[in-house]
Amino acid sequence: MSNSNYPVDMGVNPEVTAFFDPATNTISYVVKDPSSNACAVVDSVMDIDYAAGRITYDHADEIIAHIQKNDLKLEWLIETHVHADHLSAAPYIQQKLGGKLGIGDQITVVQETFGKVFNEGTEFQRDGSQFDRLFQDGDTYQIGELTAFAMYTPGHTPACMVHVMGDAAFVGDTLFMPDGGSARADFPGGDAATLYDSIQKVLALPDDMRLFMCHDYGPNGRDIQWETTVGAEKEHNIHVGGGKTKEEFVRFRTTRDAQLDMPKLIIPSLQVNMRAGKLPPADESGKTFLKVPVNGL
Repeated sequence: MSNSNYPVDMGVNPEVTAFFDPATNTISYVVKDPSSNACAVVDSVMDIDYAAGRITYDHADEIIAHIQKNDLKLEWLIETHVHADHLSAAPYIQQKLGGKLGIGDQITVVQETFGKVFNEGTEFQRDGSQFDRLFQDGDTYQIGELTAFAMYTPGHTPACMVHVMGDAAFVGDTLFMPDGGSARADFPGGDAATLYDSIQKVLALPDDMRLFMCHDYGPNGRDIQWETTVGAEKEHNIHVGGGKTKEEFVRFRTTRDAQLDMPKLIIPSLQVNMRAGKLPPADESGKTFLKVPVNGL
């Protein structure tokens, strides 16, 4: 779908509250409809002490407390993609507050790929049915009176989507802050050329569209930041700004990705997030396990 067909409405200015998780450098958001008490949560985090195999919910509890304190009604839990660096807390928050859980419809490709990697049995559904809504490019949904829409932006993963809510766009890992550049494209199903095209779609949104990042690592020792604009990214983004060509980007991204380590939490994250944030089913003794595929990733 071309950008002119997306229902962009810069006249709606949702209230965005950010929650930074220092353990995974993830930023989660509560987005409030300016005309009602309806809200959405974008990219929530479940805490894991991987070495101890212990899961807790401090980060999610902060978001829940914020929603309750401000008397908001949670209508949507949005995942911009299947994260490889943190575990989603969406089912935990949904259990407490309700709302529908949505992700891009290409989740099925991710489930197919990693269903094989983790040797999941036939009981693992690869049809996206763990989610309440599978978005296609240009699909709209309501947060109170605010019409939000999803833009298909593959490249980092096959299921990435940018969610636009009024004058605010939540870019997932498609873009980082201007001095952070872009996300890696070397995971299964990722592709640097595709990522470049997806970024161009985002940069074709209005210049004063607010962009909210899913991650920030404070490059060169600066403080953590998560908000910028389309105009600032177009001009200053170190990977794609200033009119860099697709060839330049692909060459740079491919070289860079070859030097990156796997994310510390990729193995638990993928197993949980491809199940919409739920843990694998318990065995007959009632215990839950995560698998480590040896030389499988």
